[in-house]
Amino acid sequence: MNFIEYDLLFESRNQLIEEIMDLDETMLHHRPVPEVWNIAQICHHLYLTEQVFTKAIAIGLRERDFNNIIQKNIYFVTDRTKKFTSPDIISPSTNPFQLSTLMDLLGESRDRLLQVLYDMDTDTILNRKKAKHPLFGDLSLDQWIELLSLHEQRHIKQIQEIKTALI
Repeated sequence: MNFIEYDLLFESRNQLIEEIMDLDETMLHHRPVPEVWNIAQICHHLYLTEQVFTKAIAIGLRERDFNNIIQKNIYFVTDRTKKFTSPDIISPSTNPFQLSTLMDLLGESRDRLLQVLYDMDTDTILNRKKAKHPLFGDLSLDQWIELLSLHEQRHIKQIQEIKTALI
């Protein structure tokens, strides 16, 4: 894995932590409108998503190399005007969370992802490995990692919007 992919992961996670680390329970669970997730639910969704991505990447690492993986346009996921419905497996709980619990969950899922990446063979080329994504189809593993960061950025913007509505 190249340093750009690591940088993207660390940059987005650090920004997420900065956005939520000083929030109280009221801010964590505030819903500006009923059909929108609160910040705690967004964080739980990010945790669940990272777990699913980690499993997909781990499976993809065990597959043979491919020479013809088409790079997809994954950048539109940052466009908040485009709405997506989350599959049940990554839909957040409606139960309230404490900030410390959310921080632990986010740390746990990131540790698992990094462990999978650190454990891979040093000669592995991520853009020659793939796993099936429900929206994009076959997606190279380097794009899975980039998509995880882009997805987190999308939700950071959502958190910022909710925080702005609270002021």
